[in-house]
Amino acid sequence: MYPAIEPYEHGMLDVGDGNLVYWEVCGNPDGKPAVVVHGGPGSGCSVNMRRTFDPERFRIVLFDQRNCGRSRPHASDPATDLTHNTTQHLIADMESLREHLGIDRWLLYGGSWGSTLILAYAETHPERVSEIVIPAVTMTRRSETEWLYRGVGRFFPEAQERFLRGVPEADRDGNVFQVLAAYSRLLADPDREVRERACQDWIAWEDAVISQEVNGKPNAYSDRPADAQMAMVRICAHYFSNAAWLEEGALLRDAGRLAGIPGALVHGRLDMGGPLHTAWELTKVWKDARLHVVEDSGHTGSQTFRKVLHEAIESFSPQR
Repeated sequence: MYPAIEPYEHGMLDVGDGNLVYWEVCGNPDGKPAVVVHGGPGSGCSVNMRRTFDPERFRIVLFDQRNCGRSRPHASDPATDLTHNTTQHLIADMESLREHLGIDRWLLYGGSWGSTLILAYAETHPERVSEIVIPAVTMTRRSETEWLYRGVGRFFPEAQERFLRGVPEADRDGNVFQVLAAYSRLLADPDREVRERACQDWIAWEDAVISQEVNGKPNAYSDRPADAQMAMVRICAHYFSNAAWLEEGALLRDAGRLAGIPGALVHGRLDMGGPLHTAWELTKVWKDARLHVVEDSGHTGSQTFRKVLHEAIESFSPQR
């Protein structure tokens, strides 16, 4: 990673529906535009994300998606209405930010949920994308969500039992989307204790899924501040219980729209939450993308993963 830097410009973009999206720009004002699209959904950007690109060669844009990070209103407040927070709203927010900053085309960077949003944006506005770099590919298809919140439980039966016990008994035996919708309701409950218990049960599951990875640690999510946890979990439950408002398989079906956009996909073979198969399928349709499989890595990366990712970004860097 490059040395720590501070933004030279930042602000709050009014995107309508009472939402203000926080954004910042770092690096070289005359550099190649690159936008960081964070995961979660609802994780928000971290200061370390500024350090992904060479600040001498890139104009680095970061933003917190609706209702998380420094954007307002914040999803940790149960009074915050998430009705106007969908994938389609986030695509529109990205386009509004691009126009606000006067950028013609930008490199898109982000993984996990961020990769779903990147693909959705790029397939909607391919003429605005110069390149795409994705560490950990997901398309948030129903099959992927079913795997993340049920299928992978065969490796973590104790954690999955706790996760299912977190919802009313009537919802436990339904499909995974019924379970996620039950969590979404609990996270909006007027009783603070109910909301906090649901949040902790969800966070414990997220911790478990990545706990055995090279970079995994027992409290990867539960170490975050309480308001950040609540915002992420509320937004995750909101998105995943609604299949991210994406027609099933649409991002793969429409990946032909990415033709002519160079891409680098970096994926760990040991990624339990987001298996490699998704990235493999995508490269069968998106012929301009190259897949780099990292043998010793899971969802949280490894030293090898970071090296491969750095090389992928460098391949799209302007010359000094």
